[in-house]
Amino acid sequence: MGEFWPVADVLTYLAGSWRVERAVRDLASDAEGRFTGTTVFGPLEDPEDAGLLHHESGTFVWQGVARPAERTLRFLRGPAAGTALVEFSDGRPFHDLDLSSGRHIADHPCSADLYRGEFTVYTEDRWRTVWRVGGPAKDLVLTTDYARVRRHGSGDPC
Repeated sequence: MGEFWPVADVLTYLAGSWRVERAVRDLASDAEGRFTGTTVFGPLEDPEDAGLLHHESGTFVWQGVARPAERTLRFLRGPAAGTALVEFSDGRPFHDLDLSSGRHIADHPCSADLYRGEFTVYTEDRWRTVWRVGGPAKDLVLTTDYARVRRHGSGDPC
């Protein structure tokens, strides 16, 4: 998909609403699923915290069965420009994020499985994550494309 888009401030870049399309593939069984929905990066509950609350909601279709799905994460300001620390909603650490070059690889061990995420920013309005999950319990690839939702009057003709 071309060159990377360096991000000077991750929280400023992510703030707002994004359309989400996620393809999920179980490499062991060759089963596939799809999530479609919206991710909103808004203020954290405590205005004193420097960060964003990530709330994703939509529909996940797995083997022909559609179900509502949602998750919440916390993106906290990182130690340097262009970085963030990502936590689960309960405060447990998930991964670091450094988009200063427009691309980042992050690891998250979960029991005996390893989640390896590749984050790629393509433009000011498009980015992607690819999580490869491998280990004794899982063998998955999750590819998520994000497209910024523009508000009317923002220069977008839609």
